[in-house]
Amino acid sequence: MLHVLYLVHDVSDPAVRRRIIMLKAGGAQVTLAGFRRSASPIAEVEGLHPIDLGATRDGRFAQRLAAVTKAAVSIGSKLGSMPRPDLIIARNLEMLALARRAKSAFQATVPIVYECLDIHRLMLRNDFLGKAMRSAERYLARDVKLLVTSSPAFIANYFKPFGQISAPVELLENKYFEPAAVSLNDRTAAEPVAPPWRIGWFGALRCRRSLELLAEFSRRFEGRFEIILRGRPALSEFPDFHGFVESEPWLSFGGPYRNPEDMATIYREVHFSWAIDFFEQGLNSEWLLPNRLYEGCRFGAVPISMGNTETGRFLDQQGIGVLLPQATPEALEAALGELEEHRFGELRARVLARNPRTWSHDRSDCRALVEKLRGLTVAPGSYAAEALA
Repeated sequence: MLHVLYLVHDVSDPAVRRRIIMLKAGGAQVTLAGFRRSASPIAEVEGLHPIDLGATRDGRFAQRLAAVTKAAVSIGSKLGSMPRPDLIIARNLEMLALARRAKSAFQATVPIVYECLDIHRLMLRNDFLGKAMRSAERYLARDVKLLVTSSPAFIANYFKPFGQISAPVELLENKYFEPAAVSLNDRTAAEPVAPPWRIGWFGALRCRRSLELLAEFSRRFEGRFEIILRGRPALSEFPDFHGFVESEPWLSFGGPYRNPEDMATIYREVHFSWAIDFFEQGLNSEWLLPNRLYEGCRFGAVPISMGNTETGRFLDQQGIGVLLPQATPEALEAALGELEEHRFGELRARVLARNPRTWSHDRSDCRALVEKLRGLTVAPGSYAAEALA
């Protein structure tokens, strides 16, 4: 069984849990180690007991750098009691630095995989700091065996033009995971009652502009449209997230949810899925293909996106969704203001008509991923030797 050491920047990140589920479903044994955003260590994640590397704070770059420096000194002793892994996956740049330290601690040749699912704005600056960050990434990634990323735009707009990494690339989209293969008939469900029309914004809530835009749009229609928020708000990005939501008559926040357990319930309660993010406008926000894109479409929620983003281009290729020319309440009103049930039925039918594998990973995908990783641990020529044995 392939033994993977998974080094992560936030052990409580739902995306970390989803990756662990995929690795385990594919037949891998996983040891989890990483930082946390909580005051106390996290006791358990998907049956694993994480090795705690300390606390970090969201949006505090200097503090995170100090935490990484401290962990680099102690990671050998932290990992000392665990068996040597076959492979190390480093999620994000800071963990790539620690992966190299961990590899040295095991005193063995352990392949490293670099998992990069976001391009931080610091990496794209043209000043000394940006150049230094890119140089550090190139140095740390100089001998990684595989780059795992989630959007072709990350490759086209960052990794290739900047020459950041020479390793092969595995495009692993942020698809919804379900154990069994899905047929078209598996996804039919009663449409939620309308009006009011409900727009769901689920997941990592970090875009203040989206929140204000949706609030103003809902006020214009005085209850004909409702905005349902679920997930983890980045409170560092909102002066008073909870107070703002409570003051808006047609906004509601339903708190966190479990993925994949709660996805069918939360998405089948809404008509549309908000797949727009201005958190890093012009950069990462325009390149990513977010989790909510796949999750919403999987359960028949019609996605709303900007036409000039990677998400918008993807939806245009699929022939589905509502694509806005501008990020304004007026543009949203022009697209949805006269919405009637028959029109929504057409939009939803197009989403449900897509191949389910467009939106979902199943166990066969998980097995393929683990086999890909297993191949990185085999020395050149080993397959031929095994075939002759």
